[in-house]
Amino acid sequence: MTEASVPILMYHAIDTDPSEATRELSVTPDDFAAQLALIGDLGLTPVTTAGLAARWRTGRPLPARPVLITFDDGYEGVHRHALPVLAKHGFAATLFVSTGWIRGPYDTGAGLDTMLDWDQVRELAAADVEIGGHSHTHPQLDQLDDDRLRHELIHCKEIVTDELGTVPTSFAYPYGYSSRRVRQAVRETGYGQALAVGNGLARRRQGPYALRRVTVRRGTGIEEFERLVQGRAIARNFARDRALTKGYALVRRARQVRRKAIRSRV
Repeated sequence: MTEASVPILMYHAIDTDPSEATRELSVTPDDFAAQLALIGDLGLTPVTTAGLAARWRTGRPLPARPVLITFDDGYEGVHRHALPVLAKHGFAATLFVSTGWIRGPYDTGAGLDTMLDWDQVRELAAADVEIGGHSHTHPQLDQLDDDRLRHELIHCKEIVTDELGTVPTSFAYPYGYSSRRVRQAVRETGYGQALAVGNGLARRRQGPYALRRVTVRRGTGIEEFERLVQGRAIARNFARDRALTKGYALVRRARQVRRKAIRSRV
């Protein structure tokens, strides 16, 4: 039997006039509405991150033609523009919040655009949007030492729990970066599953802490979007992204080696 593959869509800002920092990864409200209408027309079944992982963990069958709609960081447009469209279609979704970017008592002021506040996050949760963790300050987790890594994971989880009254069970790696050490720390923090990027379809064999997503950006036209949700020509669509990712991975590994060498001399 062919292993089931699931498209997990990664959105960021939904906005008509995003900041320069978020423009490339933003989607206009009209495009977002058209994309969700297409999901409905194709007969796909949106599920949450926790819902997908639970079915794969227990061996229960997946719903017909599953798809995940996920948002990273916590931009205000998710509440203003995305929530009404999700509600119109009755679609499930997952929002991964960087707690230090959400407006309120923990705000570090580092958000890249207008961010959600905690009342809006609670309204999203009340509308059955799963709220997951995305670290506290949105760093490259695999570049942190053990103490800072655990602080980012634990502080994020504690804040979400305090603000919502429920413990987040899903996590998304900032920038999609992880390592065996980071994935182990995420598991030990109590998250049951975590999403990377990878720009490929999610499959059970990837394991619950390295599920792949596909990026939806401002330049994603409706025909390309249809190919993404149907799992067609994804490697071709993201060939440039993968080449850039491989090149940057070499740079990042060299930085890690230098840092380890410096620490060993101290």
